[in-house]
Amino acid sequence: MIRKATLNDIDNIIDITKACARFMIAKNIFQWNEHYPTHSAFENDVKRDELYVLDIENTIIGCIVISTLMDDEYIPIQWLTPNENNIYIHRLAIHPKHQGKGYAQDLMNFAEEFAQQNNYTSIRLDTFSQNEKNQKFYELRGYQKLGNIFFPKQSEYPFYCYELIL
Repeated sequence: MIRKATLNDIDNIIDITKACARFMIAKNIFQWNEHYPTHSAFENDVKRDELYVLDIENTIIGCIVISTLMDDEYIPIQWLTPNENNIYIHRLAIHPKHQGKGYAQDLMNFAEEFAQQNNYTSIRLDTFSQNEKNQKFYELRGYQKLGNIFFPKQSEYPFYCYELIL
């Protein structure tokens, strides 16, 4: 079941994102670290009603943020659609012991259906340039790679911005 997260869910979500960070670092993918994602980021997501969790048999195994807020880092990107009616996907995570079972697809299907039902023009997101698995994941869903942005506290390498027109 996918549901809105509550403040009480954040500790479980942090456990998931830390497990994901360790899993990626073991594969030399330095996408997440001690600086990101943070407890305060998830608190803000909950307060904005933008954080969702994937709850399987009363256990949270994943999360996704579906936001209407465009981060400043996205401003220089030449998006395919005007910056007026878009949603942004952030912090998609599935605990490593549950990866490979289609749960990330389920969360993205949920986000895309949410966007369509609410008449958004497009979905935008970024993924780490060194994470080829994620790039393929989004490209197979029809997302177009548009440009690079940087998050210096996370990596010296760029993050690729993607957009899907609905």
